Amino acid sequence: MRYGKALPANGTIGFVAPSFGCAIEPYRSGFWNAQRKWRGMGYELKLGSNCYAEEGIGISNSPEKCAKELMEAYMDAESDCLISCGGGELMCEILEYMDFEKLSKAAPKWYMGYSDNTNMTYLLATICDTASVYGPCAAAFGMEPWHKSLEDAMGVLTGGVNTLSGYGKWELESLKDEEHPLAPYNVTEERVLKCYEGQQKVDWENHPEELRFQGRLLGGCMDCLVNLAGTRFDHTEHFLETYKEDGIIWFLEACDLNVFDIRRAMWHMEQAGWFRYVKGFLIGRPRLFGQEMMGLNAYEAVLKVAGSKHVPVIMDVDLGHLPPMMPLITGALGEVVVKRNEICINMAKC
Repeated sequence: MRYGKALPANGTIGFVAPSFGCAIEPYRSGFWNAQRKWRGMGYELKLGSNCYAEEGIGISNSPEKCAKELMEAYMDAESDCLISCGGGELMCEILEYMDFEKLSKAAPKWYMGYSDNTNMTYLLATICDTASVYGPCAAAFGMEPWHKSLEDAMGVLTGGVNTLSGYGKWELESLKDEEHPLAPYNVTEERVLKCYEGQQKVDWENHPEELRFQGRLLGGCMDCLVNLAGTRFDHTEHFLETYKEDGIIWFLEACDLNVFDIRRAMWHMEQAGWFRYVKGFLIGRPRLFGQEMMGLNAYEAVLKVAGSKHVPVIMDVDLGHLPPMMPLITGALGEVVVKRNEICINMAKC
């Protein structure tokens, strides 16, 4: 597994918009303020041509132009790392214009983003054997003040953070809007981890030992992952065989999927053979939190497949669309330790 070099003091951060850019509020003001903060920290910034573009459908520009911007930014020796401007809807359409063979031969560089950016973070790992960061997009760094999760994300990029421990509270309803673009996370909900061994919920009162498991961290947004499965960009089988001795810790979260979509997504990935070397699952809170349909909730939607693998399944992890989110290194060798409502993830760069 290849890793980008640490973002140095006074280094250069590059920005790209292969999905949505920061053309509208509150993202524009958030991105402006983020740039002010980064410059105040001594960093140089290099913005791609699509950062403020709104020429595309579901993405900042045409798929061809988005791919061109991303390829040029990744190959550009001036930037030390790349942060995506935002998520979106149709980043998948840029993939046919990307040169992954060229990326696999280029000097590795950190790329950070989440949601639709799964199309880059996941494929960098599985096609290019290059680690990436499934973490916050650029506009989030404009909030005042920064949440600890943003400090952790910068710590991963700078090399100072390789252990994450989650956050005490999370945001169900955002206060950020056009009139309040710099609002911090509205963390009102207590984090409560749901822990299972197979399909059996862990009874911590009678479970004296912690849950501990190791493996390569792999995953992202299920909306994107199931769209990639079975396409020519799906090199998951090769990745699994390469790292089968390590095993895989799958981290998964959902954006627009309802509970039946989640169940179908888990079925799809299982039938594609993706879970055959799984050592454990980390499941983020779905954006449609608390949804139940026809007696099916998000926990049962996951456990039908995940529980059948007889490995630890940790749900409602700080990951994904209901912030804050732990910035996970896709492709890293991870060790997860869970005890009651506490979680620790150590990510080794090897």
